Amino acid sequence: MQLFGSTTSPFVRRLRLYLNDRQYEFINLDIFSAEGRAILTKNNPALKVPALVDGDQCIYDSRVIYRYLAEKFNDPKLTWSQENLLTLIDAANDSLVSILICMRSDLDVNQDKLFFNLQHERVSNILTVLDKEVADGVFNQWNYPAICLFCLLDWVEFRQLHQWKTYTHLVGFYQRVQNMEGVESTDPR
Repeated sequence: MQLFGSTTSPFVRRLRLYLNDRQYEFINLDIFSAEGRAILTKNNPALKVPALVDGDQCIYDSRVIYRYLAEKFNDPKLTWSQENLLTLIDAANDSLVSILICMRSDLDVNQDKLFFNLQHERVSNILTVLDKEVADGVFNQWNYPAICLFCLLDWVEFRQLHQWKTYTHLVGFYQRVQNMEGVESTDPR
């Protein structure tokens, strides 16, 4: 089983943490180099990381990869509430990836423009909801949704894309899980 991705992707890191105690090969790609792009194109026509190759099966998208792996390893299915939380986490990640790509394209993401305003608003709204969910104890277990939340927060911190430290429950969660197995070895820094 091979997981294709980059060490800096929060979508890849969540799978690496989930697979922490399992056998697989991680193939780190520079998705902006010609060689890395060619490998990525071969394994995911959407040109996004991650991609999982398991025998003849190739799976795209971290959410679908997780479902495939959870079924393969006979892990319990996520509840609808957990699925909704993953949708929020993925939406915040997607908005922040868009912001990062715009910044790398030398666009001023703080302009009063509809696209940028919507991304910032979405992230703020989602972090508010996630902060309340942490306060309510929803992320007390170190499971896939908690891994995804951690990867979002750590990536935001790593890329300095949003001021999220005003969300006290998210900060507490982030500090609490710093020593979980695999966190240090998957750190993109």
